[in-house]
This record gives sequence, structure tokens and C-alpha cells, in this order.
Amino acid sequence: MLRDDILNELYKKQDIKYRDFQGKLIPPKTVDDMIGVRTPELRKYAKELLKREDIGEFLEILPHEYFDENQLHAFIISGIKDYDKCMEEVDKFLPFVDNWATCDQLSPKVFKKHHAELLKQIKKWIKSKETYTVRFAIGMLMEHFLDEDFDIKYPEMVAKIRSDEYYINMMIAWYFATALAKQYDACLPFIEEKRLDKWTHNKAIQKSVESNRITPEQKEYLKTLKIK
Repeated sequence: MLRDDILNELYKKQDIKYRDFQGKLIPPKTVDDMIGVRTPELRKYAKELLKREDIGEFLEILPHEYFDENQLHAFIISGIKDYDKCMEEVDKFLPFVDNWATCDQLSPKVFKKHHAELLKQIKKWIKSKETYTVRFAIGMLMEHFLDEDFDIKYPEMVAKIRSDEYYINMMIAWYFATALAKQYDACLPFIEEKRLDKWTHNKAIQKSVESNRITPEQKEYLKTLKIK
């Protein structure tokens, strides 16, 4: 079976020290869920697998047993060049994404040329009850809609999200820190008017202050907007 071949290859690329280090950083995953393949190796292997006509067999195996398989799955999807096929695979995969690392590694290149269609999907994902589907939606807004396709309605969408999930709120903070770096004047009112919950508001300011893309003057002003 293809999966057996893939597992054999992953174990050939195993780095035990890396596995043990990584196992502490990606809850709920532990070392027992990991093989320990470094990200560059997974990316390279994903490109090789994309050339196989039978790669669909692997993509149908959900949920995967190992974190490394999920990472590989994300990289394979990210390289699919046909938009409709890529979106089909994303939608099948998202319900099984259960950690921040796999969520954030899923970044299809073909999305750059299909913003109108992508936005429709983002609006669906952002309403999901699944933590990492919502995180992925925010990440796609951050990646694709903070430059020439920016519209104030996009940070409005993100600011309306209320969640008890740490990994959603952290992504909201990351989104607004990036938005302040790219669209400062448009997005500053969200901070000035305290449109986010307290923790996320302060985290967004913290991440902005840590950014090299925010001017010293902007950083000093943002510090005054922290909620005590």
C-alpha cells in the first residue's frame, strides 16, 4: 500500500532529537504521535509525492496516525495546482486538523489566483465550530487580504469572533498585529475602540510592539492603549 511506502520513507528521515523537541511544542500532540521528520524534508517529499498518480489514496486516509503524516498531507494539498481539486481536499482535511502547526502549514499556492472564490470559503470556515477551521480562515484572511485586496470588512469579520479557544484568540491577535503593520490607519480604530476581548487586545498590541514592521512612534502609542 502507498501508506506503507510513505511510512517507511518517513522513518528513514526520522530525527529522534527533533521529535523529542517538537513533542513539547505542539499540544495535544506528544512524542508518541510523532515520527520526527524535519519540515524541509517533509516539503521536499511532498513535492515528490504530488507527481504520483495514486497520491489520492494517501489523501483519503483520514484521520492519520502520525503528526508527520498530517504535515505531509498539508504540504501535498498546498502544492495542488488545480483550484477546485485543491479546495475539495482542503475541505476534506480541515475537520481532521487538530493542532496549530498543521493548521498554519496548510497554505495552498493556488489560492493567490482565486481570491474571489477563496473569500466565499473563508466566510463559511470562519463560522465553523471547529477550532482549527476558524484559525485557518483567519490565517487565510491574513495571508491573502491585507494587501491590494484589503477591505475594512475583513478585519470587521475577525473582530466579531468571540471564542474561549486559545489558538483562535492567538490567531486573531496575530492577524491584527499584521494588519497594523500593513494597514495601520485602517485597523488602528479596532484597537483604539477596544473592539477585541481584553486578552486578545493586549496580545495584539504585544505582537505589534515586537514587530519590526511597526515604527517606534506607533509602538509607543499602541502601548498606551493596553487594557489594564
